[in-house]
Amino acid sequence: MDQVEEMVIVGGGICGLATALALHRKGIKSVVLEKSESLRASGAGITIQTNGWRALDELGVASNLRLTALPLQLGQQDIWLANGKQREIPLGIGETRCLRRSELITSLAESLPPGTIHLGCQILSIALDPLSSYSIIQLQNGSAIKAKVLIGCDGANSVVADFLGLKPTKFLSLSEVRGYTEYPSGHGFRNGFVQIRGDDSIIGRIPIDNKLVYWFMNQKANPKVSVVAKDPELIQQLTLESIKGFPPEIVDMVKNSDLESLSITRLRYRAPWDILQGSFRKGTVTVAGDAMHVMGPFLGQGGSAGIEDAIVLARCLSQKMHEFDITTNGRQVLVHKVEEALDQYVKERRMRLVRLSTQTYVNGLLLKNPPLLVRFVCNILMMVLFSNSTAHTQYDCGHL
Repeated sequence: MDQVEEMVIVGGGICGLATALALHRKGIKSVVLEKSESLRASGAGITIQTNGWRALDELGVASNLRLTALPLQLGQQDIWLANGKQREIPLGIGETRCLRRSELITSLAESLPPGTIHLGCQILSIALDPLSSYSIIQLQNGSAIKAKVLIGCDGANSVVADFLGLKPTKFLSLSEVRGYTEYPSGHGFRNGFVQIRGDDSIIGRIPIDNKLVYWFMNQKANPKVSVVAKDPELIQQLTLESIKGFPPEIVDMVKNSDLESLSITRLRYRAPWDILQGSFRKGTVTVAGDAMHVMGPFLGQGGSAGIEDAIVLARCLSQKMHEFDITTNGRQVLVHKVEEALDQYVKERRMRLVRLSTQTYVNGLLLKNPPLLVRFVCNILMMVLFSNSTAHTQYDCGHL
């Protein structure tokens, strides 16, 4: 007999754990199925801005996380190597910190009831049971789980998104390296975001605390990505080759980086028009986080948007399920209420995500030094749609 679960969340990343915690705060039990044998925290650092901290406050984990990272006091400084030009972009109103991704994952996981997270659960297939309308999840180990509600938080290569029939995510023409560098005696860098632009690559640096720095490098998609991805020394070597001519402090930062923190990935995105038109629910199945709206890193909003998803999804499910009494209404009414809740969630999130993905997409185009006509159109779009370039950080996803 298949194991039956009320709520199944696929993916034990930031969004999956945040969704489980949001449901737990509302008194709704869930299980998280993670394919890896340990919780994943690839990507080194993650920038959380005001909207993300609001959501983390709702989850009850923000206070402890604030102790692990300094608030940024200065805005973004852009430096062009070719001509020495500099540009200062003011810091948005509110709170911005860069966290260790592993500490965010750990904080979310440790706030969940024991037994919530199931590791090593590789999903082979998903099907709908025609009798109950529940999802049947077939696992690689031969077992099956019947889920009354299934939430896919399984990233850009989402099995659940494929089940929903969403259009495949697209590759950006960029790859990104991410890592940490520790300075035992203190780094002495400005307490803000610095981005240095070369001819073919861009490297950014954000302090986490007085001794630890998170950095990333974007460059045109490199055919060597798949070859070097599993070898940190090769990632470091490729990065050093890409930043020849950069200031010595930047080169030293990469040379002295924590090899275990290094990762490289080809960037993906779900097109804004696909988010606008996508069908994000089938029966009692939906998606959240990167499975729903993977976007480039140009706004630093991917993680925060996933945490917002968690808050809104748990709130919508809780509201509808509190209207329901299974002893008098039966299973079919439960299914109907869940479907109503998921539709409300998608409706509430869609335009927020369309705006975020559009702004990210246009910023990404501008980074590629496009032809003059494309640059002109992009600049017009930015002026018309995003005249306040940091307005997205003031968004409030509401209370649980």
